[in-house]
Amino acid sequence: MITFFSNLKAVLVVALAVGEIMACWIPQPSLAQPVDQQQLAKRLQGIDALAVPSPAVSIPAGWFLLGSQRKDDDPYGMDTQFDDTELPQKRIWLDAYAMDRDEVSLGEYLAYLRRQRREPPEELTRLIWHVITVHAMPDYVLARWPALYMTWNDAADFCRARNQRLPTEAEWEKAARGSDGRLFPWGHATPGPELAVFGKYHAHEIPLVAAVDSGEEGQSPYGLRHMAGNVAEWVQDWFGFDYYSVIPERNPPGPSNGRYRGVRGGSWKSKPTMLRAATRSGAPPDQRSPSIGFRCAKSSS
Repeated sequence: MITFFSNLKAVLVVALAVGEIMACWIPQPSLAQPVDQQQLAKRLQGIDALAVPSPAVSIPAGWFLLGSQRKDDDPYGMDTQFDDTELPQKRIWLDAYAMDRDEVSLGEYLAYLRRQRREPPEELTRLIWHVITVHAMPDYVLARWPALYMTWNDAADFCRARNQRLPTEAEWEKAARGSDGRLFPWGHATPGPELAVFGKYHAHEIPLVAAVDSGEEGQSPYGLRHMAGNVAEWVQDWFGFDYYSVIPERNPPGPSNGRYRGVRGGSWKSKPTMLRAATRSGAPPDQRSPSIGFRCAKSSS
């Protein structure tokens, strides 16, 4: 039975983990200039016309190391757990599955919305209008941005429309770190700008992101890109504070319910510790953020 104090600790942990996401939840007034809907519609169509779907990457069946071993003698070291939610480390079996090499692009998402006869979220519309009118952002650049301001349901619906789904948290972690429990997708080296997009800041929350099909130098053992930084990514699971203590060893589905959905990988705003492949965080499923995107997965059988 979880005590009051362990509940309080869990809430504080997740608040710290998602603090950088929550800070940019509130729309910024600087992006609220009037929108010319006719001109915007033309630009949106130009962006989605340049959409290029991500290739799928096959992840073989097998065991991998999930989570971290407790380490308390180096509180600021990258090998030290971010918090207790990634403990204990366990050996987990996953059946074969496939996962998008790249994060879903803005061009792909806008093309999907047009096919569904749906309008983009207001926050995304305001951002696109701002960057094309104030910053003269060309369509080919925006088409390769990661999709932003998507709720968990938005992301799940997109994947479902492609006969896919969001990856489970365990699938995401294996795809990010391989079978040998590496610290970052690329290995143990300290994150740097050549490996990941992180540690950036913009006063008006304009995302300082890279193209989804870039990031080859920092790719994971299976060749997936931007599994650390750029945008954090929704996963299928509810976020379970103590889930690793009871996690099944084969194809774990995540908790049956919860308050937050899992978010993994860190973003363009993150500190290096959030880029660790084992670091866990979560966010309310109805949240829209310029630092959360997603990619899709599919079972092989």
